[in-house]
Amino acid sequence: MEKFEDIINSEKPVLVDFFATWCGPCKMMHPILEELHDRIGDKARIIKVDIDQNQNLASFYNVRSVPTLMVFKNGNIEWRESGVQQAAKLEQILSLYY
Repeated sequence: MEKFEDIINSEKPVLVDFFATWCGPCKMMHPILEELHDRIGDKARIIKVDIDQNQNLASFYNVRSVPTLMVFKNGNIEWRESGVQQAAKLEQILSLYY
């Protein structure tokens, strides 16, 4: 299993979706992220992090509401926003980094 630090240290941009299974808006993000994946293919990586299963990680990144989405490249946070985001907006943001 890959470590989170190894994943986000990639030169390829990584979109991280911090979510919770009990969160309604988080459930809305699932098909949006699938659509985004279909649009961008392997230009960027998309991963989901369950804040209840990864409390230390959520705390480290100061995730206070879910969903919180972050774009990492080379280990740096390039973009961050909370709430449901549309696939077109996420594609536009990711395109700045690949």
